[in-house]
Amino acid sequence: MKFFLDTANLDEIREAASFGIADGVTTNPTLISKEGNVDFKQHIAAICEIVKGPVSAECTSEDTEGMLREGHEYSKIAPNVVIKCPLTRAGLKATRKLSDEGIRVNVTLCFSAAQAIMAAKAGASFISPFLGRLDDIGENGLLLLQDIIEVYRNYEWKTEVLAASIRHPIHVIEAARMGADIATMPFKVIDLLFNHPLTEKGQAQFLADWRKSGRK
Repeated sequence: MKFFLDTANLDEIREAASFGIADGVTTNPTLISKEGNVDFKQHIAAICEIVKGPVSAECTSEDTEGMLREGHEYSKIAPNVVIKCPLTRAGLKATRKLSDEGIRVNVTLCFSAAQAIMAAKAGASFISPFLGRLDDIGENGLLLLQDIIEVYRNYEWKTEVLAASIRHPIHVIEAARMGADIATMPFKVIDLLFNHPLTEKGQAQFLADWRKSGRK
């Protein structure tokens, strides 16, 4: 399973890249806005310099023509830019046209298996079911992920399943168990994946014993 970082913060992206586990980055208008008054295209270009895998740049237009215009513009920023379109009627129309032109599209804001089927049929390169947002309203986001993976395995669709809106390590582990192609997560979740009290205890004990031996 590939790990994408769900952030627009360059320091977080550099740190994750230094671990050797950052396979890509997903951004959205909210994440970009958190970085202050940055130039959008320059910021995406900076991310693409750090991470050579797919970097999602999201359209903000609501109509198909606007999304196509943005998709064409953003795809020129760097070869690894992926255009992010919402799972709306206009978004799927744009997805079909961009995909037919060889521009990869990440269809976002997926909350049902039916929507995921539509995205795959429209030629999406990635489908992003939002696990955490479903959990937030009392539904089980992992069940949606399982349904999508099961349906996709029945066909020869090339759409990769990208588990999104990940809140904690359990989401990551279960997504991997199910066979999701990608998990995209905030840096804080990546940081939590390192943690286990026995690792910390064991390391402290090893170092203490080494110091007791008088070695340097």
